[in-house]
Amino acid sequence: MTDAAEVISVKGLSKYYGNHAAVVDLRLRVCAGKILALVGVNGAGKTTTLRCMAGIIPPSAGEITIAGHALVGDALAAKRKLCFVPDTPHLFDYLTVVEHLRFAARIHGIGDVESRITELLQRFELESKAHELPQALSRGMRQKVAICMAFLHDPRAILLDEPLTGLDPLGIASMKEAIIERARKHQAAVIVCSHQLEVLESLSDSIMIVDKGRCVVEGTLEDLRARVGAKSGELSLEEVFLRLKGVTPRRAVSV
Repeated sequence: MTDAAEVISVKGLSKYYGNHAAVVDLRLRVCAGKILALVGVNGAGKTTTLRCMAGIIPPSAGEITIAGHALVGDALAAKRKLCFVPDTPHLFDYLTVVEHLRFAARIHGIGDVESRITELLQRFELESKAHELPQALSRGMRQKVAICMAFLHDPRAILLDEPLTGLDPLGIASMKEAIIERARKHQAAVIVCSHQLEVLESLSDSIMIVDKGRCVVEGTLEDLRARVGAKSGELSLEEVFLRLKGVTPRRAVSV
């Protein structure tokens, strides 16, 4: 990876709420075509980090750069290059699925959008739901609609907070493929937060584990295994995470 391929750059990111430190001096970089998994327990600072990177909440300190544009100082250009999908999708009650996508297209100034809409609806298996309102959709389908809206303008930086919530096993497999496709084919830089560590293990190129707003360790899964003294291929991401938290995982006992 070279600096020329760097899409997401975060340096010294901190966020304080009064005396509470939600994120402290966090540094990360994600290059085009790569997927970073952000892992941690509830309250570790993952969502706050993504919300700062998306420009939803202002950081207390630090620099965030998206595709060469500083989020502070060149916010509009930076936000045009990114998308953020929260863990709970927020849709309009009286817009159908296809109307949501057309609305997103107008916001981003996309003219000839119908072919993109058709492709996304097919990719996420939503063709039969194109003219349904949100209340007729399952939790997983609403999540898919939110991600279709996010992908519509071909963002360079993709920030996903629990994108697999509400999906069945087939939906999870399809979502994994779609995320990998966005990184590899579209050369997007992707950050994914999820508690489904077995999915992140097969999805991500690198992993950052955070605790109390600080980076505990970052690297490939093999780097993390070495950090806990495990051999190559010996432990899963879940087992590595538990060891770093000082927890001994329980194993099934044969009888």
